[in-house]
Amino acid sequence: QVQLVESGGGLVQPGGSLRLSCAASGTIFTIYDMGWYRQAPVKERELVAAISPGGGTVYADSVKGRVTISRDHAQNTIYLHMNSLKPEDTSVYYCDANVDGMDYWGKGALVTVSS
Repeated sequence: QVQLVESGGGLVQPGGSLRLSCAASGTIFTIYDMGWYRQAPVKERELVAAISPGGGTVYADSVKGRVTISRDHAQNTIYLHMNSLKPEDTSVYYCDANVDGMDYWGKGALVTVSS
């Protein structure tokens, strides 16, 4: 079984920064793509950023230039560095990983951007 655990969420003021972490643990041979999604109330879950094993990245247009995804292969961990946060970034952020061909999700981390 594989578990994904997010951390680093919280309350931040507009214009502030935050870093989310997601650590994968359990029986793991190969982790392929990993990514961050978010879901705000009454909205569909959307991709924020994704990273391939080789380091290739994809970002949603709404976060380009403000967000950086990174990966630590040794720790089976990905990070989401978010800057210049806006109230519309308020969401539950979910980590996703393809592990040995199966898709796993974390339980989510709430990020609230408010003054």
